[in-house]
This record gives sequence, structure tokens and C-alpha cells, in this order.
Amino acid sequence: MANESAKPKSEIPENKEPLVAQPELKLHVNAEDNEESHSLDLILDIPLKVSVELGRTKILVQDLLKLHKGSVIELSKIAGEPLEVLVNDKVVAKGEVIVVNEKFGIRLTDIVSHAQRIRQLGDPS
Repeated sequence: MANESAKPKSEIPENKEPLVAQPELKLHVNAEDNEESHSLDLILDIPLKVSVELGRTKILVQDLLKLHKGSVIELSKIAGEPLEVLVNDKVVAKGEVIVVNEKFGIRLTDIVSHAQRIRQLGDPS
């Protein structure tokens, strides 16, 4: 019996499952934001057409051909009205013209809501 007590006991206790190494889990403060940024990574390098619309007008070809330097074209919007910022011909924001270092820019004053942008995705116009 003295021999039996000298034997090392089994590493795994009876009726217990052996310990299995678990994969390392990385915790993030906000898992939802991480999933969203991960899904956006797939589309970050897609080029988009960004344009700013001062206003619109319809003009006949004959009147278009008469335009010259200094001609004035009347637009549908009045002075001081917000400009529309379009991405792929869909309005995503409104803003006002600013001048920075002798270059024009746009200060965004209103951004279209997330729900409205999603509705626009299905709109064929």
C-alpha cells in the first residue's frame, strides 16, 4: 500500500472533464460598432460621385447656344437658400457656401436622416 500512495495521482480528477484550451476572445467596448466598421471595410474603396447643386433650370438648345461669357442663367433656387450635396445623384446633406484660403467649400448645415438615406436607395429616380 505504501507503493500505491507513492504513485502520482492522475492529473484529471475522477468524474471531471479535461480542461481544453479555449480560443482567445477579443472583447471590444462596443461590439455593435465593431461589426458595423468591419462590414464597412468591404466598401471603403468604392468611388462615389459627389456633387453640389446650386439650383436647376431648363433651357432650350437654341438658348444654350446663345450663351457667352458673362451670360446669366436663372436657377430655381433663390440666393441664400441651402445648397444640396448629392452622392451618386441622391441628396445626403444641405449646406452653405464658404470660402477658405480663396477656395470654395461647403459647410454642412443639415444631414439627411439615416432612414431617409435608406429610403432613397430603393428610389429609382
